Amino acid sequence: MNPARAAARLRVPLVSLLAALVAASAVLLGAGSAQAAGYRYWSFWEGNGKNWEYATQGPSLLRPDDGTVQGFRFAVSEDSGDADQPRRAPDFGAICADTPAEDGKKRVALVIDPGTTTDAPDGEKPPALRTACAQVAPDASSAEALAAVAKPLRYDDSAMLCAISGYPKTGCGEQVSGDSGSAKPSEPTRTAEESGEDADEEGDGGGGPSVGLLVGIGAVLLLGIAAVVQARRRR
Repeated sequence: MNPARAAARLRVPLVSLLAALVAASAVLLGAGSAQAAGYRYWSFWEGNGKNWEYATQGPSLLRPDDGTVQGFRFAVSEDSGDADQPRRAPDFGAICADTPAEDGKKRVALVIDPGTTTDAPDGEKPPALRTACAQVAPDASSAEALAAVAKPLRYDDSAMLCAISGYPKTGCGEQVSGDSGSAKPSEPTRTAEESGEDADEEGDGGGGPSVGLLVGIGAVLLLGIAAVVQARRRR
């Protein structure tokens, strides 16, 4: 066979193969590049003496000890990994300095941060950040401590905290960005370790391709290379 004709006949399947590989890689990469969903809600935090830690229980379940500092921050976020912290240090001494201890009661310092105008619902202006020292019964929950100093509170049917001191007026954990149909955030959002699920299955929250996705792309490319080598041997 004429060498030029043989090369031409070989070039057609190679071009088709490469086109298929590019298309498959684009599909696989596209599956991992979907924009993560963002939600507008009050996140719940606990002070560890110096810094804030995302709470592992909701305020209606957690029963803080005397001398505890807790924070609430309203913002748009995806989950506990990217949630905005309260913009005031968790300093019990400073917050409860003017509230003397009483027998039969405990003191819980609270930082209530309604966030910025960027995260506020349309037509609403966030109130100023404030602190309060709640003095409540020894067995009171965090929700009860918050209610003692920041009424009215608003909750939805699933007991998710929707509003503190009436802010915001409407809405509760609504999705404001990302792919539609994503699950509403729980309060608080659980990490992979807390839920007992494998971290690889949960994902890293970065929005990029997962390890499994990259392995799949590699497998497709290896198959393509093998096909090219086999085709060259048949010439």
